[in-house]
Order: sequence, then structure tokens, then C-alpha cells
Amino acid sequence: MPVDWIWGLIGGLLIGTGGAVYLLANGRIMGASGILGGLVDRSGWNSWTERAVFLLGVFLLPIPLYPVYREVDTHITDNWIVIIAAGLLVGVGTRLANGCTSGHGVCGISRFSLRGMVATVFYIMAGGIAVVIFRHILGIV
Repeated sequence: MPVDWIWGLIGGLLIGTGGAVYLLANGRIMGASGILGGLVDRSGWNSWTERAVFLLGVFLLPIPLYPVYREVDTHITDNWIVIIAAGLLVGVGTRLANGCTSGHGVCGISRFSLRGMVATVFYIMAGGIAVVIFRHILGIV
């Protein structure tokens, strides 16, 4: 069995467990874009400490994992303009969709949310179309 598949399974289980714990502990969906967006536009300022701690964990967790994962091949481009543009487009898309893959995909589907399922289908389709266009047709990525 390929090792990448096992690591993907473990990562998925950890994200799902994190989403369940966040929902049970706070009664809110663990959507990373909503957590960050609530801090940026101040709509979630009443729970800023919990949001800041969540984001701090997201950014700091790779530090203790570094000895285990010294070399990871992500197959990402070296073109910083493409990386920045992709990040900005993902950010805009998550705000337009009122959520990201962790909110709609992980938490929405697990709660049988029709909105989450539809959003996830469109995320997957848009990602596939983007790969075909930018990798296979234009050769940018």
C-alpha cells in the first residue's frame, strides 16, 4: 500500500476529529476561512481568543512535526506570482461561498448539509478545471 495514502488517511482522520471536537466544544463549525474572516472583518470579534488560538495552532503545529516530515514533495510551482494569485483566488472564493473545504466539505457533509454537499461538488469541479487549464493547457503550474 502506498505510504502517501496512509498519511492522507491519518490527516483526514485528524481533520475530522478536530472538526468534531470544535463543534462539540463550541457549537460552531470548524471552517478555517470563517474563523480567519471573522477576525479580519471583526464579525467574530466576540470570540477572538478562541479564533486566534485555533489559527496559532494551525501555523505552529508544523514546527514540532518538522523532524518527522523533513522533506515533503508537494509538486507545487516555484512561481511565486502563481502561488500568491492562487491563494488570493481561494480566499475570495471561500468568502463568496460562505465557507471553505473544512467548513463545507468536512463539517457540512458529515452533518448531511445540502449546502455543504453542493459547495463541495463545485469546489472539486473548479479544482479539476483549474488543473486542466493551468497545468495541461497553459503549462503554468
